Amino acid sequence: MTPIRLVTRDVPPRTAWALEQAGLHPLLARLFAARGVKAADELDDALARLLPPATLLGAGDAAVLLADAIGAGSRICVVADYDCDGATACAVALRGLRMLGADPATLCYVVPDRRIHGYGLTPQIVDLAIARGAEVLVTVDNGIASLDGVAHAQAAGLAVVVAVLPGADVIVNPNQPGCGFASKHLAGVGVVFYVLLALRAELRERGDFTLADQPRLDALLDLVALGTVADVVRLDRNNRCLVAQGLKRIRAGRTQPGIAALFAVAGRDPRQASAADFGFAIGPR
Repeated sequence: MTPIRLVTRDVPPRTAWALEQAGLHPLLARLFAARGVKAADELDDALARLLPPATLLGAGDAAVLLADAIGAGSRICVVADYDCDGATACAVALRGLRMLGADPATLCYVVPDRRIHGYGLTPQIVDLAIARGAEVLVTVDNGIASLDGVAHAQAAGLAVVVAVLPGADVIVNPNQPGCGFASKHLAGVGVVFYVLLALRAELRERGDFTLADQPRLDALLDLVALGTVADVVRLDRNNRCLVAQGLKRIRAGRTQPGIAALFAVAGRDPRQASAADFGFAIGPR
């Protein structure tokens, strides 16, 4: 039997002291300091505290390309990964594009089979998308080194968007050189959500929506929260906000039917949903 090894987190004393001075209980101050929280205002999980999408390099270019595709009625194919982050990212992309005006008849998706297609955007997966009439590929949470797949898609006349790989028409990745986005730990579903925020802003500029009547993309945050936790990315300030907002919506009964079904199958009460439910009960399913 493998022995359990406990790893003690470092608690920066100055940070813990500063959090105490801001009014936090000493124990909470130590816990938060050990998790990288440096100031009490970082604990504010309001949507207004999210990093602006304009700071995510490539999101604006992706928004323009997708807005053009929606306006032209181009067929958009989402190529997803087969883990929980990929599944939620695919769901967020499809739902979000419909909310932002894409004709459902122009949307499709491909989820690779690991045993048949391998990992990433392979030429075989591109051919599946082409067979479904795709004109624009949106990759979510896959293909960090899929150079052959991108080249194959472009040779067939397809645009490749939201790919975290070289050679795509648009690259959206907080870790790419020159990106000033402060959160470097976005899961794939978080990247997709930010692209949708940028797309909504682009469509507002084009007169499709106003601030008063624009689609409420926060309705997708339960999916974003699930994919973020299941992908085991660091819960920095921005990711904590995404997860907290998603959990609030689930507890309030404002959740996607699939999420509600997963809670039911897992025997968990969504009114008391927690990140632990995502990580150990809902995500694995």
